[in-house]
Amino acid sequence: MDRGTAQAPRNTGAGVWLRRYHDSASAPVRLVCFPFAGGSASYWFGLSGLLSPGIEVLAVQYPGRQDRHTEPCLESVAGLADGVVDQLPSDGKPFALFGHSLGAIVAFEVARRLRDPAGPGLPVHLFASGGLARPYRPAGRSGELADADILAHLRAMGGTDERFFSSPELQELILPALRADYRAVASYEAPGPERLDCPITALIGDTDERTSPEQAGTWRERTAAAFDLRVLPGGHFYLDGCQEQVAAVVSAALAAGSGA
Repeated sequence: MDRGTAQAPRNTGAGVWLRRYHDSASAPVRLVCFPFAGGSASYWFGLSGLLSPGIEVLAVQYPGRQDRHTEPCLESVAGLADGVVDQLPSDGKPFALFGHSLGAIVAFEVARRLRDPAGPGLPVHLFASGGLARPYRPAGRSGELADADILAHLRAMGGTDERFFSSPELQELILPALRADYRAVASYEAPGPERLDCPITALIGDTDERTSPEQAGTWRERTAAAFDLRVLPGGHFYLDGCQEQVAAVVSAALAAGSGA
């Protein structure tokens, strides 16, 4: 389910929470990428390569997966956001946030926390991919989901290798992170009518049964600046087959918004 490479690509060093896979430290702008539920930093290796060297990509590694597998998973969006904020570079380089599914909510919460003048500054853009401005909760459920419910939800979203669903060994490795991430979504309470000062681009797949264009459009309510909606071919994990298109969207938005 990890969807990253079988063996995590080499990290050139960016802290406990952040991974840098390509040498692009001299790039004029930075993109911080947040994984989906059960995902890991290495999922962003391909996008990092496409954007390098013009955009420096830092991929977020949540606790409890890959090289952080011995650490306990966090079960709140607030905890994930706080961990990232504490390690964002404060070197003055313009930066944007890109989150997919659960990662979109975490990225939004990071942006909210960055209004502190003592922090690394404000993001120049938020890319909210495959997720809702208001978090998704399976119908009729509140709180804890059984493993069978989590697995059924994953299968319904599509894009996960069927071998995962028939392998108790793989499930034993991945389910702890999935449980924690689903608890984080279930316990998350979106803030009131609060808007960011940076532009937001929402991205979804045209066959994503979980998020419609109308639902993704609710991200418009979260910005006092410009809003854009991009619908690309594919389902919930449209990114798997659209990395070049996504890289083009990101590059154009950051070139326009950061002065890079």
